[in-house]
Amino acid sequence: MLSDRLVEAINEQINFEMYSANIYFAMQAYCDSIDLDGFANFFKVQIQEENYHTSKFYDFLKTMGARIKIGAIEGPSNEYSSINEIFRIGLEHEKKVTSRIYNLMDMATEEKEHATISLLKWFIDEQVEEEDTFNKLIKKLDRIKENQAGIYMLDTELQARTFVQPTATNGN
Repeated sequence: MLSDRLVEAINEQINFEMYSANIYFAMQAYCDSIDLDGFANFFKVQIQEENYHTSKFYDFLKTMGARIKIGAIEGPSNEYSSINEIFRIGLEHEKKVTSRIYNLMDMATEEKEHATISLLKWFIDEQVEEEDTFNKLIKKLDRIKENQAGIYMLDTELQARTFVQPTATNGN
C-alpha cells in the first residue's frame, strides 16, 4: 500500500505531466504561427508523450488502489522569440521533470516501495532520452543559426516524427 505522502507526490506529478503537455501545446502553436509544420509536429508528438506519461502515472495509482486527484493546471507562456529559444526552454523544462522524477524515486526508495521504484525506473530512462533529444536538436539549431535553408531542412526532418506508444511493462 502506498503512503499518503507518495500518493500525494504522484498526484502532483500527474498534474505536472498535464502542465508539460500544455507547455508543448503553446510551443506547437508558436511553430504553427510561423509556418514551421515539422517543428509543430515535433511538439505535437511531445504532447502525446506527456499525455502517455500522465496516463501511466494515473493507471499506476488506480492499480495500487490510491485516490487520483486532478488539480488546476497553470497556463504556459505563449511568448517566444525564436525556434532556438523554445528548444532551450523545452530542455530546461525536461531537466525540471527529471529532477521531479528523481525526487519521487528518492521518496519511493526511502519507503522501500518497490512497485513505485519499478515504475520510476521506466521514467528515469525516458528522461535520459528526452533530454538527449532536446540537446541534439539544440546543437543542430546552433550549427544552423539563422540559415533559412537549414531551418527548413530540419523542419522537413521533424515532420516525419511520430509517437510510438512504448510497450507496456510491469502491467503499466
